[in-house]
Amino acid sequence: MTTENFDSAESLEERILGGLDAEQREVASTLNGPLCVLAGAGTGKTRAITHRIAYGVHSGVYSPQRLLAVTFTARAAAEMRSRLRDLGVGNVQARTFHAAALRQLQFFWPQAVGGTLPNLLDHKAQMIAEASRRLRLSTDRASIRDLASEIEWAKVSMLTPANYLENAQGRGTPGGFDLTAVARVFQSYEDVKTDRNVIDFEDVLLITVGILQEDQKVAATVREQYRHFVVDEYQDVSPLQQRLLELWLGGRDELCVVGDASQTIYSFTGASPKHLLGFKAQYPEANVVKLIRDYRSTPQVVKLANDLLAARRGGGPVADAAWAAPLQLVAQRPAGPVPQFTECSDDEAEAATVAIKIQELLDAGTPASQVAVLFRTNGQSQAYEQALAAAGISYQLRGGERFFARKEVRDAILQLRAATRAVAETATPEPLGQLVRDIVASLGYTDAPPHNGGALRERWESLAALVALADELVHVRGEQFSLSDFVNELQERSLAQHAPTVQGVTLASLHAAKGLEWDAVFLVGLCEGLMPISFADTPESLDEERRLLYVGITRAREHLSLSWSTARTPGGRANRKPSRFLDGLRPNSVASSSARGKGPAPRRKSAAPATCRVCGSMLASGAERKVGRCNDCPPSYEEQTFDALRQWRKDIALAAEVPAFVVFTDATLTAIAEAKPSTLEELAALAGVGPSKLERYGEDVLRVLVESTTL
Repeated sequence: MTTENFDSAESLEERILGGLDAEQREVASTLNGPLCVLAGAGTGKTRAITHRIAYGVHSGVYSPQRLLAVTFTARAAAEMRSRLRDLGVGNVQARTFHAAALRQLQFFWPQAVGGTLPNLLDHKAQMIAEASRRLRLSTDRASIRDLASEIEWAKVSMLTPANYLENAQGRGTPGGFDLTAVARVFQSYEDVKTDRNVIDFEDVLLITVGILQEDQKVAATVREQYRHFVVDEYQDVSPLQQRLLELWLGGRDELCVVGDASQTIYSFTGASPKHLLGFKAQYPEANVVKLIRDYRSTPQVVKLANDLLAARRGGGPVADAAWAAPLQLVAQRPAGPVPQFTECSDDEAEAATVAIKIQELLDAGTPASQVAVLFRTNGQSQAYEQALAAAGISYQLRGGERFFARKEVRDAILQLRAATRAVAETATPEPLGQLVRDIVASLGYTDAPPHNGGALRERWESLAALVALADELVHVRGEQFSLSDFVNELQERSLAQHAPTVQGVTLASLHAAKGLEWDAVFLVGLCEGLMPISFADTPESLDEERRLLYVGITRAREHLSLSWSTARTPGGRANRKPSRFLDGLRPNSVASSSARGKGPAPRRKSAAPATCRVCGSMLASGAERKVGRCNDCPPSYEEQTFDALRQWRKDIALAAEVPAFVVFTDATLTAIAEAKPSTLEELAALAGVGPSKLERYGEDVLRVLVESTTL
């Protein structure tokens, strides 16, 4: 729908609401008062809320400058702005929480605080490393990453270094440090920022909240500016973001929230569905609309997603409100192929099998850009990168180099910008699509892709994505869409990291796949220890793992493949089990008590034994209890295994510039050598192997154990 459509003789209602289903239409036509939209995956929530905004603006209910639409990623905000432009309301503000708060902070800082706003810190790593050095704590890249995540969680939970410790009980050992040490690093990090006169992204929200709470004049100005609010992905709001939203509203109820508690997968960042689930209690007069018609996926995919949630354990967050029970999606697409379940002998065989199936899809006409391989941890990607490369299949690793940072893309934008003046002086310019093709041809673009893979193919795919975007925008915006308009669009997309589609199979983690969709999706590594992840040992964390798999399933439009392997390496022991979440879903299986949540709680680490397993005497020290035998009894490990583990630990410690015991103590290394675990779950059961160390070193330890036994 282009802006020109709004000049037709159709009624306003027909022009904007005509293509919506009954529930979407109810959302789009409910313009006032609190509104809660419970929107399942693939049900057209973005379409519903953008048409609501457009209908409100064109009918005069909303002033576009006084409505703020908030979402959680710059990409999603850019997508919303693009759709609003297509609906003729391009001057509506659609931003992330951070972008909206930063804009307000930059404006109000001089009058509320005075002076110049401190510089914004892009990454915490350097500051946290400095904070740790001040405390004489040894850190490596992985521990710094974990500490950064923990500090971010604390700040969005509105905690300070002073009250962190009392509110963080049960959060394990972030970065391998106890919570007291984390609290000290937190304080030291804040001190370093003050010394450097910088603020981080969480500070942007915290300071904005502080100003709005303390300065009534500023608060009144903001509330006068924005009268209506729309919040997308409301299940992901943190306590800090919720507080900011409440201050923006100032007691008013002109609020529309959209979300799905069954897609809450970011609780580790402070996100909580409680605000979505409690919306009706906070606003008793609120309208609640459920979007359940799934336009994305086939009935076969939808059924699998529904069945997965139907088997979830009771008492989870979704059960807190009857009206917010898991949405049962109703497929609107024609029938498609039945989801495939595949068991493979090892990880290498699983990756090769997936590559073969992808090639079959490509040969049948599915574009590579419409195929995705999704996994639980980023460390699983390597096997699939190798398998696809060996098969000559192009791929892109989501989370790798950003599209607009690629040299060929930057060069293309420079040439397109340089050509705008010459094109403007041409009396009869070419159509935009052909014009862009001509300009980027000098950089290596051709209408037909190169036969070779590698860097040449990657450059071509980047340029082809720009050409395809030009064609798409002309189709949506109309023939009047010019080269200058296209360059401006690229500039905005670059700032928002809203990249166009690149030809190539997508490799991504399940978390990174949120909000995306493909014709064909391969969910891989679905075995116990990875799905659910081994350190998910509470009902709440297991429920989130189930929701993560649900998100993965609902990314697929037509083809869905689920696979796992029974051993990690070729020839290894076949003691892996398929994920409990697949019980009752895969052929010839039944729902187990652990999958339904009706059996005993998931296995936790067993307590260290109090007596020696060899001689039965009492164990006197923590090291003896960790190993499970007294020092007088001989070890049961193989020397070559223990030596291999010690050499590995030495190499890791040297690379990270930390003492060897920081990686694993001698007692833990001995316990590993004697137990010889073959899965992440078995390794996690050993004393001294916490969640952080399991994620950081687990795969390496299992590899060392396998290699040491084959010497």
